[in-house]
Amino acid sequence: MLRLVRIVLVVLGIAAVVVGIIYLVEPVHSLPSFFPGHTSSGKGQRHHHTRGYIAIGVGVILVIIAVVARRSRRDRDDEADEY
Repeated sequence: MLRLVRIVLVVLGIAAVVVGIIYLVEPVHSLPSFFPGHTSSGKGQRHHHTRGYIAIGVGVILVIIAVVARRSRRDRDDEADEY
């Protein structure tokens, strides 16, 4: 069960980083239509930098949580082997 949670965290983390990069690189009118902040009008070349940075931050945090969960599980297994 913990392995499944770690896998989901890593997949969501990578997806969030990819979405953040898309927010940083693409102008508002070029975003996919299902992204929040998409506008069909071509006014200006605005980007959603704040959303991009937040998405990247959330993605990195999710991956870090998955790594910490992996290490804490490994540490508990090592301690159990010592006794």
